[in-house]
Amino acid sequence: MKIALLGYGKMGQIIERIALERGHEIVMRKKSSDSFEGLSNADVAIDFSVPDAAVGNISACLNGNTPVVSGTTGWLEHYHNMVGLCEEKQGAFLYGSNFSLGVNLFFNLNEYLAKMMAKFPEYKASMEEIHHTQKLDAPSGTAISLAKDIIENSDYSSWALKDAKQDEILIDAKRIENVPGTHTVAYDSNVDRIEITHTAHSREGFAYGAVIAAEWLVGKTGVFSMKDVLEL
Repeated sequence: MKIALLGYGKMGQIIERIALERGHEIVMRKKSSDSFEGLSNADVAIDFSVPDAAVGNISACLNGNTPVVSGTTGWLEHYHNMVGLCEEKQGAFLYGSNFSLGVNLFFNLNEYLAKMMAKFPEYKASMEEIHHTQKLDAPSGTAISLAKDIIENSDYSSWALKDAKQDEILIDAKRIENVPGTHTVAYDSNVDRIEITHTAHSREGFAYGAVIAAEWLVGKTGVFSMKDVLEL
């Protein structure tokens, strides 16, 4: 499989190594200022860039009929536009706020817990996410996905980074050197606290999942997520 890497920072380089180990070929390595020359040679593109570049990268792939996997976060206000473009071009697009197998299992656990806790309004939901200091967006895409699943299965209406109202989920976003990613969902009452936590030990899991997603996406048409890849 021939892969175009859109974004060649730390994650892009780890993805490259894992892809090569799995027998794939890297035909394009795009940094932010580079052109899209060589994209047409790829069977699939993997976008781990920056928020300002994501929409342009995904659009170039869909307009050029190249399946694209994106793990860039911080641009989701444009997500529905990309879905519309994918449908218009009859392309293939897979977005994931987190490609780790463990995190996607954690998503399912969070959703199940939210359904349980919705019956007990005396518990107030909150979240904490910790990432490395190079991460540009806050809260993380993973935290937003977790909050979205709680909102869809409870009476919460939104999330907030500070001064959360009664119907909002407070997300405490912290940036600490050399932390790949930790997410905690908590429910507090006057008498006790329930929490679930996922802690990433390295970025390897994110990169491996992105390559697996790219392998799965080739030959398909439509808009997908890691739930489709993992059959969750």
